[in-house]
Amino acid sequence: MTTRIPVAVYAEDPVLRTGVTHQLRPRPEVEVLAAGDGSPALVALVVVDEVDDSAARLLRSLKRSSTTRTGVVVSRFDHDSLQVTVDCGVSAVVRRAEADQDRLVATVLALAKGEAVLPGDLVGRLLDHVGRLQRSVLDPNAPTLSTLTPREADMLRLIAEGLDTAEIATKMSFSERTVKNVLHEVNTRLNLRNRAHAVGYVMRHGLI
Repeated sequence: MTTRIPVAVYAEDPVLRTGVTHQLRPRPEVEVLAAGDGSPALVALVVVDEVDDSAARLLRSLKRSSTTRTGVVVSRFDHDSLQVTVDCGVSAVVRRAEADQDRLVATVLALAKGEAVLPGDLVGRLLDHVGRLQRSVLDPNAPTLSTLTPREADMLRLIAEGLDTAEIATKMSFSERTVKNVLHEVNTRLNLRNRAHAVGYVMRHGLI
C-alpha cells in the first residue's frame, strides 16, 4: 500500500482550515495531521485571503523546516505576494476559486515529489522575477524598483503611453512645472539625456 503523505493545514480562519481539511481527509493519498500533532508534515498548505504580514511570518517559519514543502491556497495574489512567496521558499500557489478536492490533492502530490505548481498566468511573472534576480547578482549596481519613486514611475509610464507634459499634469493633478521638475530630477539622477532615453532605460530594466 502506498504511504499516505502527511499534510498540515494552516489557516487563521477556522472555516478555511475546516474547508480544506474536509476536502483532503477522505482521500487515501493524504493524511491530514491534527492541530498540535507532533508528527512531521511532508507538505504544508497555508490557506489565506492574501499574503499579508501574518501569512509571511508563518511562511518564513515553515521555511526553516527543511523537511516541509509549502504551498499557498490564496484568494488575492499580486506581484508583491509573488515576491514574498519566492523569498519564503513556497513551491506551489493555488487560487482558492480553483481549489477543489482534485486540485488540492494534485498539489500535495506534486509538492511531495519536489515539483512546483503555479497558475499559468504566474509563470511569466516568476520568470521575470527570476530574471531580475539574476541580473542583480550579475550586476549589483543595476537599477531596481527602488530606483524610482511611485510618482516618478507613474510619470514615466504616462510618457511611454504618449502623453505630453500638460496631459501628465492634468492626469496626475500636478502643475506642469512639477512634472518638469520631477522628470528633470530622474534624468539628472540616472544620467539620462532626455525623456525618450529615460523611458527606454526604465523599460529595459523592467522598472515600469
